[in-house]
Amino acid sequence: MPKAPLLGGATKANLPEAVFSEPFHESLVHETARADLAARRRGTASALTRAEVSMTTAKAWRQKGLGRARAGPLSVPHRRGGGAAFGPKPRHHTVKVNRKARRRALRAALSVHAARDTLAVLDAGSFEEPATRRAAEALDAWGADRPTLVALDAGEVTALKSFRNLDRVTVLRADAVGVADVVGSRSLVISKAALETLTNRAKEPERHPSTNPPGAEAGASERQDQSGDRMGASPPRRPSGASPAGAEQAGG
Repeated sequence: MPKAPLLGGATKANLPEAVFSEPFHESLVHETARADLAARRRGTASALTRAEVSMTTAKAWRQKGLGRARAGPLSVPHRRGGGAAFGPKPRHHTVKVNRKARRRALRAALSVHAARDTLAVLDAGSFEEPATRRAAEALDAWGADRPTLVALDAGEVTALKSFRNLDRVTVLRADAVGVADVVGSRSLVISKAALETLTNRAKEPERHPSTNPPGAEAGASERQDQSGDRMGASPPRRPSGASPAGAEQAGG
């Protein structure tokens, strides 16, 4: 079972093997990290087109008689002050990544830190009050390489205040940590509560067995076959030359 040192202590904490033993998938991690970074773009860049610039649309000068080249409106893109031809417009940059692929990429990124011994577990309850010096000494004693990512739970406010002012240390909530954050950090510190949250986010969902009784599928297939036989059966054919019973009564 993978283990990680306890920050500020001499013991080690056990890590869930289902999450921290995933092989590294380079293409999958790259795709997910790229999608995370693209989703953070605001997408508000905008340029004025030739129809939006504050300029008249009248012809610059008459077509003939001046000895100059022919010219139309001065708002065209190739003239100074004209509109942009293919400028940016507000849009979103989100890229869809399947849920299973995102979970697998998160497991792979976390497993890399566990395999390289760059992951530590933090007991956030030991910070009864904000202590930035104590947090810095704990990171230095562990030998953490910067930049460092600290993942905390929503209620661990004192630990948040202790780590957030340190240089090249990023503090995020466990439910907001993405693959790009994990890959972009050289060391990772996770609190015990955040470890549970990340485990639930990254692990594969449990597959529940089918609730149908053993003979339910066989009975359903038999009923389907019987219904297909009834639907496919054709009505009895009438001999040639015979008239319907209703026609004989009408004729009589």
